[in-house]
Amino acid sequence: MTASLALIWHHPTLRLIAGLMVLFGAVNASLFPYQSYVAINRIGLSDARFALVLLLASVLAVGASVSAGIVTDQRANRRQVALATAAAAVIGPVLMLAAPSPLSLVLCHGILIPVSGTLFGQGFALARLACADRPDQRDGILSGLRALLSLTFLVVLPLWSLAFAAGTDVMAIYGLAAACGALLMLLTWRYWPVDGTTAWADPPSGLSLTESLREIARGRVMLRLGLLGAITAAAALYMVLISLVFAATPGRTPGDVALFVALVAGFEVPFMLLLPRLLRFASRSLLIAVGGVLYACFLALMPVLAASPLVWLLPVLAGLSGAATLTLPIAYLQDLMADRPGAGSSLLAVQKVAADSICAAVFAAGMTAGGYGITALAGALIAAAGSIALLLADRRRQRRDAA
Repeated sequence: MTASLALIWHHPTLRLIAGLMVLFGAVNASLFPYQSYVAINRIGLSDARFALVLLLASVLAVGASVSAGIVTDQRANRRQVALATAAAAVIGPVLMLAAPSPLSLVLCHGILIPVSGTLFGQGFALARLACADRPDQRDGILSGLRALLSLTFLVVLPLWSLAFAAGTDVMAIYGLAAACGALLMLLTWRYWPVDGTTAWADPPSGLSLTESLREIARGRVMLRLGLLGAITAAAALYMVLISLVFAATPGRTPGDVALFVALVAGFEVPFMLLLPRLLRFASRSLLIAVGGVLYACFLALMPVLAASPLVWLLPVLAGLSGAATLTLPIAYLQDLMADRPGAGSSLLAVQKVAADSICAAVFAAGMTAGGYGITALAGALIAAAGSIALLLADRRRQRRDAA
């Protein structure tokens, strides 16, 4: 793991991606834990309308990411697409700062932030290309880059906790997000490799849009995307519920939300760095499945223990399980489309839209049925079922290949 971190630091392209992950993490850490609170308690959206915003965000995120992946593979114009999507990270928060309203919230959280999120997949596609000559170090490199995003949560959220305790208004999150978005765009413009001048080969795929979509739509790919979406829906639902659960719990404050999310991210980091060693003894499928079941336990317990001091033990469980479910799917999905780095990494967004769609549906149904506890339990059951199904599907395929 030390060698991988040293390579990230000394390799210009990997160092750029590391910087992008830090800034991307700062935007996410500022916006995602509080988006439901802002939408419902400040802007005045109902639970059902906010669920529609989440669904819109999911659809646009997957459309933008798959389009970016296909286009960058077709034309090998990764820098141009990265610059265009990075601009959305600036415009969205600025809209909420300048004119907070239902329309601005929909534009920001439903359209622009999801579009800017495609830079996450593009960054990992570039990382795969940059370490093509070091395949044995890929898992360590990807784990190190993903850990930086979680580490940013650990730094940013305690600062928000202190700021809120000092009386800072929650809408200030959009100021930091806009500043980080501007830096994100600046780094992309200044350091993203110029297409056609890289040390690694990145030829255009030559595939048409239909051919590219047909590759993504293969049965074995779509099945695993759906199952991974079910597993990671637990993390999406946690980010939606945490501020609402704590707001409804006497004695909890927005500062507690920041501290809790920061602790979860903080415990993710060391476990993410240990994953390459665990992969020597267990498959990605097994580790993802175990992580999914443990994350389901965390999600189900969160509203139950919200008023108890024991709630502060849950970040350990979330960090352990989240390290597997957030990191390992990156290489897992890339390997499903080994010859298409852009399209393979865009599957991260397809997985995310599956997760966010499940999250939105569970949130709407759970809130109608009985509140936060029922919602969390339903999400936990779906994540656990997806974990077991993914493990069984991969083992069945391994037996078929062996036969």
